[in-house]
This record gives sequence, structure tokens and C-alpha cells, in this order.
Amino acid sequence: MKNIFVEEFVNDNGRQPTVSITTFGCQMNEHDSEILMGLLSERGYKQTEDRKIADVAILNTCSVRENADKRFFGTLGQLKKIKEKNPSFVTCVCGCMMQQQHIIDKLKSSYPWVDVIVGTHNIDKLPNLLDNLIDEKKRQIEILPEAKEIIEDLPSERLFKHKALVNIMFGCNNFCTYCIVPYTRGRERSRNPKNILKEIEKLVSGGVVEVMLLGQNVNSYRGECDGEVWKFPRLLEEINKIEGLQRIRFMTSHPKDMSDNLIKAYGKLDKLSKYVHLPVQSGSNNVLKKMNRRYKVEDYITLINKLRTEVPEITISTDIIVGFPGETEDDFLETLKLVESVRYDSAFTFLYSVRKDTPAEKFKDQVDEEIKHERFNRLVELVNNISAEKNSEYVGNVYKVLVDGYSKTDATVLSGRTDGFKLVNFRVDSDASDLIGKIVDVKITNAKTFSLEGELFLG
Repeated sequence: MKNIFVEEFVNDNGRQPTVSITTFGCQMNEHDSEILMGLLSERGYKQTEDRKIADVAILNTCSVRENADKRFFGTLGQLKKIKEKNPSFVTCVCGCMMQQQHIIDKLKSSYPWVDVIVGTHNIDKLPNLLDNLIDEKKRQIEILPEAKEIIEDLPSERLFKHKALVNIMFGCNNFCTYCIVPYTRGRERSRNPKNILKEIEKLVSGGVVEVMLLGQNVNSYRGECDGEVWKFPRLLEEINKIEGLQRIRFMTSHPKDMSDNLIKAYGKLDKLSKYVHLPVQSGSNNVLKKMNRRYKVEDYITLINKLRTEVPEITISTDIIVGFPGETEDDFLETLKLVESVRYDSAFTFLYSVRKDTPAEKFKDQVDEEIKHERFNRLVELVNNISAEKNSEYVGNVYKVLVDGYSKTDATVLSGRTDGFKLVNFRVDSDASDLIGKIVDVKITNAKTFSLEGELFLG
């Protein structure tokens, strides 16, 4: 394999080049970053978490929220200072923002220190573009308007040894009026189920006990296998059979595709975690219609009731957008009413931000920023109060926790997740690194709004 960049760097510096990857956005982007690092590791690059000392910095972008845009351009400004001190420093940008022409134009005209630009559909080409950068001595830009095929067997440098992110599909066909994803990720494309099963079996043989299945709309999966179409519940059934695998999660699901068969899977598949992230976005039918969500509040509540009938202990989280164009105070009160009715374990709450080239960008009735923030604060207070109340119900009980590692803020505390995706921190008296990657019993001793605290339960 040709490695012009690495070969020249080693000749000039006597060491391998280091690369830093900063990821904005969702788990799909996180997994793309793992793949990028896997591709670069195969070519001889070494990873560093500190981009200030890296030889190559990669920014993997997200276009879903305005805040991610601001963080991206702010970070680019920081990289300019590094480039001024070290002209050989290389900046690469990729991800969803790179699929928007106005972003490309802005980078071309105002950010000359960006060396490589690549889109979502061909991230596997980034190592080649780095080689071309050295060979041709000019900026490299390669954006594909759409994905031509699903590339299998790409390497991945995973964050955890015991759990893994697994893409099962790409793209989105929903065209919610506020969302840019169908334009940046393309139409829905499902992987062959045999390739998915093969990947997970390989991961499990390497020590993985939990997989997170990923897709922009994961429960609309339709994978073709030997002339037959597998829907998502069928895929889950086959994954559940894999020996050695202990937990299956998935993210993110759309209410319109939460079928009865998928709901029943929660009751009959022992490895499927009793947790679902089911974005509602609004509690108002008027707003949902303008969002093109294709369900009504009544339909959504019916799904929640079915899920809780099948698995009473299931934990549920959601996404909610505040201040969508045309949202009235009555519409917002309907959202608060829904939250009080469903009583989510947690919710990701967002202020609506205009996304260029989406239908909602052209809606005339934009909500005043001050009103948005006032509503947002009321919603967050309600969501957090309910989360704290629900978490308090865990105190005194014992739960199985998959240990992810030590707390970033306290070296005497281990962190992990319950089957229901509750974050649990528990203190250990001595070195307990052998527990990382294992499922242990933890007795909950204290509840906070966003996490639980506990102690090892030895029976």
C-alpha cells in the first residue's frame, strides 16, 4: 500500500506522524471517526488526543444543530494559530457539513489553512487524499453527491474493547422539515444482514459483549439476503443468537417504524436492552404536521403504552425541539403535557435553529429567541425533575452494570451502564481494572438527576 505522507514524514522526522480526531455530533459520526482512525493506523499513523501536538488534525463535523456549526468554525480558528507556528501541520475536515455547498464555498474562500476536505460518502479516501496532498502539493477536495455503494470490512479503532458501534444502515428518507440529514447522508441504504452478523461475530470473538446498532432511522432497516428482505425485528432475532454477545442496543428509532413486531422483540429477546430512544420532537399535532413527522401525539402515546405493556420496566428517552416555526404557547403547553404523561427517564432538548436548505428555513413564522429560551428553560426544569424522581426509585435495588472504565474526574470510581442505559458510578477501594468490560451487580445507594451512585454488591 502506497504511503507517501507517512514515508516522507518518517524520513524528515524520524518518527511516525500523529493524528488527532475531533468528533462533533451523533454516534454515526463517532463510528466514522473510529473508522478513520482504523484506516490511518493501518497506514502507520499514531493517535493522540491533544490536537495541539498532533501532526494531522481531523474535524469530523455535524450539521444537525447550529451550535455544532459554531464549535466547528471556532475550532478551525484555533487550528489556524497552530498552522502559523507550524506550517507543516495538516488540517482535514470531513463529515456532514462537507456535503453542503455553502460550507465548501466558505472554506475555500475564508479558510486557506484547511488542507483536505472530504464528504460523508467517501471517508475511506482520506488516507489517499493525505498522500495526494504531499504528492501534488495542493489542497485536496473530494465530495461525492451521493453514495454509490456500501463499503464493507473497513478497519476501526474502537474507543472500548468490550463494546462496539455497528452501522446497519445509512441515510434517511423521512425529510423532516427541520433536518438536513437526508441531504448530507443521502437516501436510506441497508447493509446485507449476513455482513452485519459476520461483523458482530468477529467483534464478539475479540471480546465485545455489547453492540450498538446504528442508523439515522435504524428501525426502518430493510436488508436483502438471498432474495429475501429482512426487516429490523428479524435482524435483531438473528443477532440475539450470537453466542458470547450479552447486550444489544440501537439508536435512533423513528415512531412511524416502531412496529408491533419490534415492540414484541423487547419481550422475547433476552439480549435486547430494555431501553428505547424514541424521539417525539413536539407534543403538538400542529407542530408535528409542520415538521412532517408523519404521526400524531395519540399515535406516539399508543406506542409508549404498548412498550410499557410488553416491558413494564423499560426506560425511555426522547428528543424535543423547542421553538419550531409557528409554535404557539398552547402548542408548547401540549409538549409539557406529553412530557408529564410519558415521564421520560431522560430527554435531549434543543432550541430550534434554522438549517440552511431545509424547508423550515423558509417558514415565515419564526419564534422569537427570547420566547424560545423561556420555553426551553421551563421544559428542561420539568424533564430534570421527572428524571430525578424516576432515578430515586432505583435506590436500594441491585442492578447489573456493564463497567466501561474509571470516572474521568475520580480515579477511585468506576462507571458503567445498566441494561436500561442508566449511568452508574460506584467507588472501589483498590485497583479494580479487571472489572472493566464485565457485567457486575451494583446496589444503588444514591440518585442524582443524570446518574446513579452505588456500591459493588457481592450477595
